[in-house]
Parts: sequence; C-alpha cells; structure tokens
Amino acid sequence: MMGTIILGILLGAIATTAFVVGGLQLAEKGPLLNNSYFYASEKERAEMNKSPYYRQSGVVLLLVGVIFLLNCIAVFGQIRWMIWFVLLTAGVTLLYAVISSIHIDKTK
Repeated sequence: MMGTIILGILLGAIATTAFVVGGLQLAEKGPLLNNSYFYASEKERAEMNKSPYYRQSGVVLLLVGVIFLLNCIAVFGQIRWMIWFVLLTAGVTLLYAVISSIHIDKTK
C-alpha cells in the first residue's frame, strides 16, 4: 500500500514537471530541449529558427505529461485497463514527433 502511494506521488510529480517544462517550451522560455538543436553546430544554432523546435518539444513534453498523469491515475485508482490509453498516447506522441520533424525539415 505504501509503495503504491509513493509510486503514485512520483508519477504525479513527473507529470507536473513535464507539464511545466512543456509549457515553458511552448512559451519559448528556457533552454531549447530538442535533439536538432543539441546536434547542431554553433553556427547552425545561431542561424536556426528555433520556434518550430520549441513548439515540437513543448507538445511532446505535454504528451509525456499526459502519459505520466494517466499512469498516476491508474496507480491510485487501480485501473488496469488504463494501460491502453497510455499506449495510445505514447503512439500519438511518437507519431507527432516523426511527422513534425518531417514537416520542420520540409519547411527549412
């Protein structure tokens, strides 16, 4: 019982963190958390239009927050079938990340 409570609180804290960082990314505040930015050279970073990358990172982090929130609800409510919503959200997150990366590359 105590392990369940600790796990639920941990999942809730991770979800909250993902929502806050995702919101900051959408507001284009703080460091850009995107692989395209991490792997770019200093020159590429200076010339890069960061807005689409901030948007992509923000949406992905918000979806990750939803995944952790669903897991938190599943733990506290002991809802085993919630895994299907978690997997669906994870699939949507992956699909969004791939499609938005292709879209960003095409608009360069």
